Amino acid sequence: MEIARAIGENIKAARRSKGLTQSAIAEKLLMTQQQYSRFENGVFELNYEQILQLCKLLDVTPNEIYGIGGEYDFN
Repeated sequence: MEIARAIGENIKAARRSKGLTQSAIAEKLLMTQQQYSRFENGVFELNYEQILQLCKLLDVTPNEIYGIGGEYDFN
């Protein structure tokens, strides 16, 4: 669960840096704000497809979400 919390913190930081609300992101990911909140709090983990969608929305790389260095190309 510690890894899920760290990933959630990275997601939360990226979302806040873009000035977006949990509700706005949840709507784009087709889930409720409560469901999305559980991901940011490390209660549940996003699947890889959801991570990719989230990265596109937040303009970050999966590596940034997972807290590792390097580049990623969505194409």
